[in-house]
Amino acid sequence: MPSPAPVSAMSAVAARRARQQQAQATTASKTTADVEIATEPPSKRPRRSIEGAEPTANGGESKGPRTRSSKVQEESSPPVTRAAQQKQASRSDQLGSQPHDVVGNHEESDQEGDEEEMTENEVASVIGDADGYESPADTPAELQNFPLSKARLNKNNILYGDEDALCVRIKEKMNLALLGQYDLWVKRGVVSLMGAKLHPSSRVYRVYAPSTHSLPVIKCVSGVDGEAEVEIKSCKSGLSRLRDISPLYQRIWNGENTAADKITLKGGLKDSRRTFSVLYTSADDSLKRHLRPLHLDKKWSASMKGLSQRHGRLRVLICGPKASGKSTFCRYLLNHVLSPAPDADNGYTNTDGVAFLDLDPGQPEFAPMGQVYLAHLRAPFFGPPFTHPSLDDVRDGQILRAHYIGATSPKEDPDHYALATMDLMEQYRSLLARHPQCPLIVNYPGWIFGQGLEVATWLIKSLGLSDVVYMSEKGPAEVVEPLNMAANEARVPMTILPSQPTDFVSRSSAQLRSMQIQSYFHLAHPSGLVNPLWSEAPLSRTRPIAVDYTGSKQGILGIMVMGSQISPEMLREVLEGAIVGVVAIESPNAIMGAASQASEQRPVEDDEENESDTDEYGDIDSSELRVDRAASGSLANAVVRTPEDLPYLFIGSGTSIPLDPKASNCLGLALIRSVNAESCQLELSTPIPSSHLRDAIEQGHELVLVRGQLDNPNWVISEEYHAARAAERRYQQTIARGKKDNDFVDDQDKQNETLMLLRERIRRASNVPWMTVVEDNSRRHREAAARREKSLWKLRKKAYPGSESETDW
Repeated sequence: MPSPAPVSAMSAVAARRARQQQAQATTASKTTADVEIATEPPSKRPRRSIEGAEPTANGGESKGPRTRSSKVQEESSPPVTRAAQQKQASRSDQLGSQPHDVVGNHEESDQEGDEEEMTENEVASVIGDADGYESPADTPAELQNFPLSKARLNKNNILYGDEDALCVRIKEKMNLALLGQYDLWVKRGVVSLMGAKLHPSSRVYRVYAPSTHSLPVIKCVSGVDGEAEVEIKSCKSGLSRLRDISPLYQRIWNGENTAADKITLKGGLKDSRRTFSVLYTSADDSLKRHLRPLHLDKKWSASMKGLSQRHGRLRVLICGPKASGKSTFCRYLLNHVLSPAPDADNGYTNTDGVAFLDLDPGQPEFAPMGQVYLAHLRAPFFGPPFTHPSLDDVRDGQILRAHYIGATSPKEDPDHYALATMDLMEQYRSLLARHPQCPLIVNYPGWIFGQGLEVATWLIKSLGLSDVVYMSEKGPAEVVEPLNMAANEARVPMTILPSQPTDFVSRSSAQLRSMQIQSYFHLAHPSGLVNPLWSEAPLSRTRPIAVDYTGSKQGILGIMVMGSQISPEMLREVLEGAIVGVVAIESPNAIMGAASQASEQRPVEDDEENESDTDEYGDIDSSELRVDRAASGSLANAVVRTPEDLPYLFIGSGTSIPLDPKASNCLGLALIRSVNAESCQLELSTPIPSSHLRDAIEQGHELVLVRGQLDNPNWVISEEYHAARAAERRYQQTIARGKKDNDFVDDQDKQNETLMLLRERIRRASNVPWMTVVEDNSRRHREAAARREKSLWKLRKKAYPGSESETDW
């Protein structure tokens, strides 16, 4: 662990922040509440990953070490208020520090909530959120008036506009930047967006442009009389409503109407609001965030153009260090290859789609973390990963096969990772039989040093690639040279491109992972709709799926635990509140040699002479365990029954051997809400479509739940609390608007009764395990909370010395 920053420097920062706090305290009217997520120590400590070199002002990589927040500063830092948060610059991830994540109920005005009326409901988390959140910079950076759009809207280029839609003409080489969510229809000309060239058609594209990422720009490539015509329409996906259950989703969409919006809304209703806003510069943003347009380095553009010219022969591996822009490059290249050009000059039209092999389990593009998968895409996607956390639309794209790694890093089990990769490549070869002109794009994780480098060079030699792209011109040589040698040996050209990190980010990589998995569990694909919808209802208020784990209606074959030695009697404690992979077993030999190994090591029911069981399983009473006997070679022969009768696939010396990728397929993730020992049922929440589960069962596949090394989803615990606070705030805003507009509102007694019920809901929601609401926000309580959290971290370091957060890749 790096040494803390000098105390003198931290003291100066603390003094400055203390003065800010004193100035804010003079105008504060009510006490701010703190939420402390005091989580139990997980199976391993939340990671503090090294995200790469800190970007410099010109977008390059800094050669010096990245700064880390001092614990001294964190203990004395006050919670960030709404006004300070608006001015605060969200710099690149601060590494190695105990997180100080602001989870205030900040929301966009009007659409996202009235920010002026919610000061009393602000919530700030104490230091050390157990989800592994990394904090943005504590020192506010000066906001710059950064240009976003070249085009300016006026009566000459605005065809029509109302409270729902806007139709404009954009001249060639001009662009328009928008913030929010919208549907884009290209009516005339050709425009480019996030690498894709969109031609006139009846197709409407859904675009998500949150402030968490650089804003995509709509640029006119060519047009009739030098102009392109596009219609931009508001959309309601429900994604913005997730702000009611998670602070991470607050303040990420458009705020008040900008000057350009007001011009196009003339003649509309007084308080008309769209789900998007047109911005000329970053100063147009009413929430004063660091907004930047999404643009490409010239070398990136040239490389994409050259790669796309390989057409159906393209097989490219994208690799490089962390935070170098691999995901952005892959996203742009995918959209570029998928661009629907009806009449290409060279006569080539992509009708077979693109295969995307995502080998990054930490930050996957189209699936929640912990998986590697092969996806077949047929249309471009516009938005960050949390806007498409899964693929269930057969028309635009689908995941052909996935394997559950159970961790955010491949280094936990490189052998299983390599086997999963080779199986996915076999699936790609099968795809080529149906779509012979389907190119392949491989996204390799930032695990590029040590053993990760060995795996990368092995993949270059084994996958039959056409190209290798390395995303950093600054080396290091000990990585670039082996990669270049492997490429030369495989006779594959290797291209080295400059990294393109982001100057300002409002969410760390850990927070984005949390947003993506929360988006995944709240996602729905209603039949008959092209675009997905999200529900803001807390998972605790949704109906769970009850699955029998024993008896004639047993719905699962067994439960596995990867990466940890868990005794059978502790299985229930490990499962409740955990996220598991739902894996379909396609062959009884999914664990090779498991039956014979289990028969030698497992305890036998009523075997009083077998005293070795006590030595092997510690203090476990073998009489409490029941073993399912089955035919030799079957997975069921390896099942051990726990005291709750749970079917535990207890293989090896306490750690389950991973399933053979050739005989298994991950269908998705599920949250185990509880284990009901009386009814022998598991209560699950999962967004996996019922049709996928039904198809697996009809094909004769058994289902296995796999508990990996992912941290417990602590965001589930706090969802009901944030939803209750949001309900109270909305009701108070309704009362205020009713009084202002002289509309009918409930009488005073009815209002008091409703508010009392809403506040009782907040009280109940705050009284849950591992979460404590601190109403007293004094410095003494904050420091006491910081000390408690600090002691928990010491405990975790001592208990889990080899955790990923200490030896990051």
